[in-house]
Amino acid sequence: MREPSTGRTTAPAQPFRAGRFALAFAGILVALFAAELTRPIQHALVAPWTDLVARASAAMLRAFDRDVVASDATIFSASTGFGITIRAGCNGVEAMLVLAAAMLAYPAPWRHRLLGLLAGTAAVQLLNFARIASLFYLGRWSATAFEWAHLYVWQALIMLDVLVVWLLWLGTIRPAR
Repeated sequence: MREPSTGRTTAPAQPFRAGRFALAFAGILVALFAAELTRPIQHALVAPWTDLVARASAAMLRAFDRDVVASDATIFSASTGFGITIRAGCNGVEAMLVLAAAMLAYPAPWRHRLLGLLAGTAAVQLLNFARIASLFYLGRWSATAFEWAHLYVWQALIMLDVLVVWLLWLGTIRPAR
């Protein structure tokens, strides 16, 4: 239900139960990750998504460097030969699954959950594009810097993005009176 004065979505009258949320979140997350790891989902959704992320990232990078091209899930510079391959964990899918599990487990109206998932997916992927661009240029400059940023900095930032998006989404829900 929407409140006319604020435009915020009103949560159902049921009280929030942290334990129930935690169990639902864990169950949904395990189910989503288990589904994602299956061969049919990898083939039909994850691999095409990863290729799309690579092509979109290459298109974005071409605004700065005309020599950037994508082939399947690999982005490389035609002039230098340097390239990076986007793999599982780097395509934003796992971060989106964590966000989806949190939004689906929270007792909010289904329309609000769907809108949150759409906006959250966009936010995660926008940051993932920045991640890919920075790693592409870091890798051209220093393999050590690339590895450090890839394994430590960006892993934390992507998950922090998921948390911030979820908290902002929670802030748009008003408890029912």
